[in-house]
Amino acid sequence: MTRPVALVTGASRGIGLAIARDLARTHTVIVGARSAGALAALVDELPDVVPFVCDVGEADSLAAAVTTLGVDRLDVLVHSAGIADERRFDTFTRDDWRRSFEVNVFGVADLTARLLPALRAAHGTVVFLNSGSGMFSYPDGAVYSGTKFALRTMADCLREEERSHGVRVVSVHPGFVDTDMARMIRRESGREGSDESYVQPSTIAAGVRVAVDAPHEAQFETISIRPTLRA
Repeated sequence: MTRPVALVTGASRGIGLAIARDLARTHTVIVGARSAGALAALVDELPDVVPFVCDVGEADSLAAAVTTLGVDRLDVLVHSAGIADERRFDTFTRDDWRRSFEVNVFGVADLTARLLPALRAAHGTVVFLNSGSGMFSYPDGAVYSGTKFALRTMADCLREEERSHGVRVVSVHPGFVDTDMARMIRRESGREGSDESYVQPSTIAAGVRVAVDAPHEAQFETISIRPTLRA
């Protein structure tokens, strides 16, 4: 790999796919998803990408995938995989809470920790795709917002720990983005809104690009990208 190397989780669709496509212009991109089939179209589209198949919410799957990958330098790590579960507080079971935190928090922490030596070697950049839900609380958001607040705190702590290693840590907080997941959330809550009230995934990718391409003496610690129009 002669070009800078980036790993993007959740790269088979939505925001992660847009980020992978954008970074592929300048980086060798390792694209993550839960199955090889989910990545097949992207691998056909961008022949230079490297598949990274694992479920970030499953510790054994993640550990095996990182071992197989075997990178010793990593310039960019983008955490875009995640799940959303929004409903009334008293409908959640312990297993519901556990699954959301396994994917949205624990898997992110595990993958980051395993790749820190490679990130330090490259003075790399870690991008946490968070959410507006990591800044604001709201009805039906206890689990999803809870994971995103935890992710934001984790990124803040990691950033301070890694300054001396030259690793930058960026939290990106999109508002509603034009993805299947966001439209489902709005539809189920009866506030789907117009097409113009969504940010496009490519716009989020452009924000990530700004953070990745910034001169290394500075880092964009928190980026909020919200729709201009309300739903």
